[in-house]
Amino acid sequence: MYRENTKVIQIGSKKIGGGNPVLIQSMCNTKTENVEATVAQILKLEAAGCEIIRVAVPTMEAAAAIREIKKQIHIPLVADIHFDYRLAIAAIESGADKIRINPGNIGAKERVQAVVETAKQYGVPIRVGVNSGSLEKELLAKYGGVTAEAIVESAKKQIAMIEEFGYDNIVVSIKSSDVMMCVKAHELMAKECRYPLHVGITESGTLLSGNIKSSVGLGIILYEGIGDTIRVSLTGDPLEEIKSAKHILKALKLRTGGIEVVSCPTCGRTQIDLISLANQVENMVADIDMDIKVAVMGCVVNGPGEAREADIGIAGGIGEGLLIKKGEVLRKVPESELLAVLREEILKMQKEQE
Repeated sequence: MYRENTKVIQIGSKKIGGGNPVLIQSMCNTKTENVEATVAQILKLEAAGCEIIRVAVPTMEAAAAIREIKKQIHIPLVADIHFDYRLAIAAIESGADKIRINPGNIGAKERVQAVVETAKQYGVPIRVGVNSGSLEKELLAKYGGVTAEAIVESAKKQIAMIEEFGYDNIVVSIKSSDVMMCVKAHELMAKECRYPLHVGITESGTLLSGNIKSSVGLGIILYEGIGDTIRVSLTGDPLEEIKSAKHILKALKLRTGGIEVVSCPTCGRTQIDLISLANQVENMVADIDMDIKVAVMGCVVNGPGEAREADIGIAGGIGEGLLIKKGEVLRKVPESELLAVLREEILKMQKEQE
């Protein structure tokens, strides 16, 4: 697998590459200058399972805010820089654990070198970020437009620029909103890149379309053994990015722990508000750290049998439901008590495991 052979990079207290676990990232949508709001969002993201967080640094005030933000959070912080090399230097000096730049839009080589030298002095990794929407004109002309090959060549060019200044503390990201182009670019890059890859489908869209595109793209790339850290880019609450990333990693067996909720599709036999119930169960168990499967089934006829592979579950009926364990009915419960009884049983199982 490619990820087993990538260079290990230290980002604050975390490591990526070299076969280390694939880590989950997100990006704040607060104004970084607003320290209170940014810290509040990061703490929520931490609680949800975010392991590396990125903030935008468009001003010197934002760069300076990093120092205060860092004092109040517990995960590595990445500074996202565009165009102004001075912001990258200021962010590093303020304590950023990693910076994200596109050397191609920083400007003259001397400016890139100034950033690299500062990163070298502080031991801060540089994430080289190349998006399909920001490719060099000469590459667009060479390849007749945006292609996976053009994305990879652009990334290699940016990497070489940093290596030229004697620095190899590098993470690479090559992103496109075109799912299959993104997949192909990663397949090409992984064959010749020794640096860890940050994987994501950029500008993937809203909660629905973004989740589908990210699940397909990240699923293929990660299944091929490519990728050391991921971000599910969604238009909306960053907390949704963390939930989706965890589900993707668990589905691929790249992450264990946490409760997996499975539920049946609704049909004419459904005798309970299954959609609402499944969502309530998922929210209810979010704070319980157990590696078990919980089933939420829509009818008492087929529910117990269909939930046989789950560790615990409930099946709804008319005004009541069944509490099920490994496909066996434990007892009948009034509908109004289903959630409370299920949580109580799960917590009991957790205590038995300890």
